Amino acid sequence: MTENTQQQNPAPTTELPTQYAPAEVEGKLYERWVERGYFTADAGSDKDPYTIVIPPPNVTGALHLGHAFQVTLMDALTRRKRMQGYETLWLPGMDHAGIATQNKVEQQLAEEGKSRHDLGRDAFTERVWQWKGEYGGRILGQLKRLGAGLDWTRERFTMDEGLSKAVQTIFKNLYDDELIYRAERIINWCPRCLTAISDIEVEYQDDPGELVSLKYGEGDDTLVVATTRAETMLGDTAIAVHPDDERYQHLIGRLIKLPLTDRSIPVVADTHVDPEFGTGCVKVTPAHDPNDFAIGQRHNLDSITVMDERGIITVPGPFQGLDRYEARSAIVGALKEQGRIVAEKRPYMHSVGHCSRCKTTVEPRLSMQWWVKVGPLAQAAGDAVRDGRVKIHPEDMSKRYFDWVDNMHDWCISRQLWWGHRIPIWYGPEGQVVCVGPDEEPPSGEGWRQDPDVLDTWFSSGLWPFSTLGWPEKTADLEKFYSTDVLLTGHDIIFFWVARMMMFGLYAMDGEVPFKTVALTGLVRDEFGKKMSKSNPNAVDPIDWMDAYGSDAVRFTLAKGANPGADVPIGEDWVQASRNFANKIWNATRFALMNGATVEGELPPVEQLSAVDRWILSRLNKTVAEVDAYYEDYQFAKLSESLYHFAWDEAFDWYVELSKTTFFAGGEQAKVSGRVLGEVLDVMLRVLHPIVPFVTDTLWTTLTGGESLVVADWPKDSGFRDEAAEREIELVQQVVTEVRRFRSDQGLQPGQKVPAELTLTGTALAPHEAAIRQLLRLQPAGEGFHATASLPVAGATVALDLSGTIDVEAERKRLTKDLGAAEKEKADANKKLGNEAFLAKAPDNVVDKIRTRLTKAEADIERITNQIAALPKG
Repeated sequence: MTENTQQQNPAPTTELPTQYAPAEVEGKLYERWVERGYFTADAGSDKDPYTIVIPPPNVTGALHLGHAFQVTLMDALTRRKRMQGYETLWLPGMDHAGIATQNKVEQQLAEEGKSRHDLGRDAFTERVWQWKGEYGGRILGQLKRLGAGLDWTRERFTMDEGLSKAVQTIFKNLYDDELIYRAERIINWCPRCLTAISDIEVEYQDDPGELVSLKYGEGDDTLVVATTRAETMLGDTAIAVHPDDERYQHLIGRLIKLPLTDRSIPVVADTHVDPEFGTGCVKVTPAHDPNDFAIGQRHNLDSITVMDERGIITVPGPFQGLDRYEARSAIVGALKEQGRIVAEKRPYMHSVGHCSRCKTTVEPRLSMQWWVKVGPLAQAAGDAVRDGRVKIHPEDMSKRYFDWVDNMHDWCISRQLWWGHRIPIWYGPEGQVVCVGPDEEPPSGEGWRQDPDVLDTWFSSGLWPFSTLGWPEKTADLEKFYSTDVLLTGHDIIFFWVARMMMFGLYAMDGEVPFKTVALTGLVRDEFGKKMSKSNPNAVDPIDWMDAYGSDAVRFTLAKGANPGADVPIGEDWVQASRNFANKIWNATRFALMNGATVEGELPPVEQLSAVDRWILSRLNKTVAEVDAYYEDYQFAKLSESLYHFAWDEAFDWYVELSKTTFFAGGEQAKVSGRVLGEVLDVMLRVLHPIVPFVTDTLWTTLTGGESLVVADWPKDSGFRDEAAEREIELVQQVVTEVRRFRSDQGLQPGQKVPAELTLTGTALAPHEAAIRQLLRLQPAGEGFHATASLPVAGATVALDLSGTIDVEAERKRLTKDLGAAEKEKADANKKLGNEAFLAKAPDNVVDKIRTRLTKAEADIERITNQIAALPKG
């Protein structure tokens, strides 16, 4: 009843072990998948392509839950598409991670008492390559451990020969099109890493500082400014006020004396100044603040750099040679001696940028750098989403994307490092500037030198969707697999990486988009919703969880929490629950194999199927259709929940339990149900496979004798539905659920047998009496039967004789005691809620808790009263 084109093989006689041991299965099974080439894509295939490139992890990185989360979802997408018959390429690779990798090697050298300058540039670069070969890429092995079905024959690295050629080519093209230029601007500078860093490499946090109010000028020309960075006053070149601020109209255009220097600076009028904030006066230091730099540009102010690349003061005088923090204290002290501290220093929390690599406070710094002119590139990137060529999912994230690309500033792409793609610019002895393409010889001769900087890591990773496929060469891979189908990544880098790939892809590939869909995920957080961090005790190593519970358990937990664009809380208890789910799949399949489940032959015709068989096949097809719809909408949490509910509740609990009487009876009907159960397991394991690949492949090959689920067909919804059978089995479920609840309320053990009389005549329940009795442990009503309780449910009546199964008086005594406690709880709650003085003083959350207690007490009273009434009369 499910459309399934996979050729079935007789099930082998090999029995499954009594328990599932992930550690004994996963590693060997993954090696087999790779050795057989299941993940290797064929550019010459006539199948429709489906392509995903992995967001390249840093070569220095190790697997964290964020990686595991996104990799699990990408693996699920590609496994399903492969099973659906697409020529599927999931391309792996790593980013050279310029700053992080250089820091790693410099740390090694420091342990040897050396610096990179002791080695020189070429020898240092060779040392980094050695480090990469020996220590880099550990994360790739961890991705294999997770089960990632990547095409390892196509593994790329952002510094490999092909990608280096791509970088040099696009730099040359952009330069020739006047979209790359060199200029002096304010950048983020790390005094420890000694390089410019990108916005994404700056982490902002609230740091304690001290706000100091300083007096500039004398007499009527006095102005007061407040600052947390007093050391930058040595580079002030103006004081700015709002042009409409009446307090300072008489000073606009005049010069005032800059304390501690022999300079005078002008007062300028600029609308950037907020007259309502502080004194309405702002000191302007164009070389050390981006807003000040903009003011300086508007008013043609000088830009004076007051510290070097290490944060050391360079201005001649008493503060020269001090680092920025020493100079801050010394300058405040000197101003205090002159009586220029208007107000004592006071604590001030403010947002401060820190280098994400070394945690050093970032210094805004005026610097000569290389820039990409992003205007026309960003316009194209925005248009591609606006006209529907690229879809952002969830759609409400589009606004954030437009906010970024429509207001993008020019991009600083140069870094003062030795590890990375060196900028292909040569300077001549007479001021010549030559950009050299990959197939051109660089200028040579006396006085020629190459620019010492390297390119921002995001420059090369921005080419990732097409450079990894062979661009700028017209390769078979590029022809077959570009543009890629989906980019799945965290919403936190929509600006930094997604936008750059959009800009470069549209530019390099003649307007063809780099991906058709951007599926944005949230961030993985701990079970309390807090951000995971290595500095906090809540950080989790997913390898530890895989060791303890298996990779499938980790994957299922992550997928089950993946709502589009939303953060994912995760705790170890949830992984344990997913481990239990994997065990349930294993144990139920083992039971099924031991009781005649088979995939041999065609499914029996509908007229030979019982209502239970028709019900489960109808539910199976609905689940397949539901899962397909959720996949197309990137609703991983919903599809995982749907699979969990069908597998655990419907297939393994209800269907297996309802069919046990048939299996135990034997005969032709048992064979029919065995074939139905085999079909259910076959299809269910297929649709579960993309999320939990290891346990499903092991079980499926045992069940079917097939080669592997990795290359099996994805099941299709045949359209078979049997609403009548579904309604019929729903009635059975209602009866069983209600009677089970009643038994539990009466304190009966689950396995305790009870005499019962079932009145099912005239209902759809009559054919299921044997199964109902089996599930509820109900014995026939024999001689001396006396109904002590009668339950009307689903149009039927279940009469029970509890007289010989429980100690009625002890049970009545227990319930009476519970009833008294509930009534006391109700009285206490009502007393507090009736006290006006209490309500006037108590916080809202306390009052809400008491109201909740009252509601619960009232429900308990009703429940216990009903239980007492249902007890046999003495």
